Amino acid sequence: MRNDIKRTNSILEKIAKQIGVPEPPVDDEIKTLIAEGNKIKAIKRYREITGVGLKEAKDYIDKLI
Repeated sequence: MRNDIKRTNSILEKIAKQIGVPEPPVDDEIKTLIAEGNKIKAIKRYREITGVGLKEAKDYIDKLI
């Protein structure tokens, strides 16, 4: 079931990019974690919020740094 969810999320992300849906907003907690140097915690928190995979979360956090 997790693989089905991951596959569905991947498809939805591709569709969202094609039609121009903006990225989910980053909450203050994630910004604070990044500012404090807690990149791993920021990635974990972003995954909890959005449900994306590890690679997608890492890529997103790396874009913010």
